[in-house]
Amino acid sequence: MSKRDYYEVLEVSRSATTDEIKKAYRKIAIKYHPDKNPDDKSAEDRFKEAAEAYEVLGNDEKRRRYDQYGHQGMRGAGGFSGGSMNMEDIFSQFGDVFGGGGSPFESIFGGGGSRGGRRRKGTNLRIKIKLTLQEIAEGVEKKIKVNRLMVDPSTTFKSCPSCQGTGQVRKVMNTMLGQMMSSTTCPSCGGAGELVESKGSGADNSGMNRTEEVIAIKIPAGVTDGIQLSMSGKGNEVAGGIAGDLLIVIEEIEDDNLKRDGNNVIYDLYLSFLDATLGSSMEVPTIDGKVKIKIDSGTQSGKILRLKGKGIKDIEGYRRGDQLIHLNVWTPKTLSKEERSILENLKGSKNFVPAPSKNDKGFYEKMKDFFE
Repeated sequence: MSKRDYYEVLEVSRSATTDEIKKAYRKIAIKYHPDKNPDDKSAEDRFKEAAEAYEVLGNDEKRRRYDQYGHQGMRGAGGFSGGSMNMEDIFSQFGDVFGGGGSPFESIFGGGGSRGGRRRKGTNLRIKIKLTLQEIAEGVEKKIKVNRLMVDPSTTFKSCPSCQGTGQVRKVMNTMLGQMMSSTTCPSCGGAGELVESKGSGADNSGMNRTEEVIAIKIPAGVTDGIQLSMSGKGNEVAGGIAGDLLIVIEEIEDDNLKRDGNNVIYDLYLSFLDATLGSSMEVPTIDGKVKIKIDSGTQSGKILRLKGKGIKDIEGYRRGDQLIHLNVWTPKTLSKEERSILENLKGSKNFVPAPSKNDKGFYEKMKDFFE
């Protein structure tokens, strides 16, 4: 028996878009789904025929080959062997059409369809870790104690007789559209597919006990305050399922001297009037320890010095930010009579009269230069 034209199977024109082809396939697949048409061989064949047509027309390369050579062109080109595929194959291959890798009809028919339910997952745990600026800059490994619910190793389980270990119970309903099959979580085992046969000492009725575990957490450099990291499978376990995740929330401990601005580090350095006027060499703190910097004579308040690569490493790459040193000239608030007399004598000197040049930029221009 010759195959029907794939466009005819999906009831679309040859100029149909990919989205139109996907919608047409979904409509036909829902109509002829075996759960909606139990023991109907013709509906099952129509269902597989639609899947075969979509496998070709939904792929740009295969569609071009089919448009040029027809069914003959699909031989040996990764074509679809619809007649030999079972429903599991079709569901897994076309899960994207229905929004996931599970049965495309779970939302329509109330559960796992003909393939049983999904595995249960334990609940997640959330912890908070405080990090210094130095730890954030370099990355760090922290060992922490976590109280987790874990399956007691002495507990034994047996398959649930109510659902035969699937975690789902199914029933057929007669509707105006015909018979439909629905699946719901098994009330006996709660979806686990297993029941406790014998539990170990200290285990609860679900065969679980709370255990303290030391977990090593590698925190990458460049994390930010409030960011949430996740460790798969380090949350609470659940009988008959998979463990939840451990969620780690980062809290940055404020540094006494250095302030963070993205991947850059800011430090405010206060200079005496004399150091700014005469020039000096001074020590400043950085993430890597103290370093010496040179203060040029005639330095103006508000000048910004940059220490390349003395900031924080980017969490998504290898580039490291800089340290920006804001220079602030400190004006004395109190003076002795002798000090005041000296300054009064200098007050009339032309060198002490403000005379900014075009190269002396204001605060806005300086910040613009650094962050553009």
